[in-house]
Amino acid sequence: MVCGQDVIAVYRHANALYAIDGVCMHQGGPLAKGKIANGTVTCPWHGWQYDLATGNNSTTCKPMLKSYKIREGNGVIEIDLPG
Repeated sequence: MVCGQDVIAVYRHANALYAIDGVCMHQGGPLAKGKIANGTVTCPWHGWQYDLATGNNSTTCKPMLKSYKIREGNGVIEIDLPG
């Protein structure tokens, strides 16, 4: 999803919704096309992994991607975007 200049990837995993920046910090790979397993997404280009809940790099545990609050109600998904 593109919102202004932000690309946001939305995932449903283990009965929960997650929203994080949708562009890999390594070389700009499309995270929305990545594989999901064990609460992480793997970039399809070079294998960098990010925690779905925090956006932290799974290897270093350092924050790399922005995560967004997300909720679903009445069949509508809403994301809290910065001001």
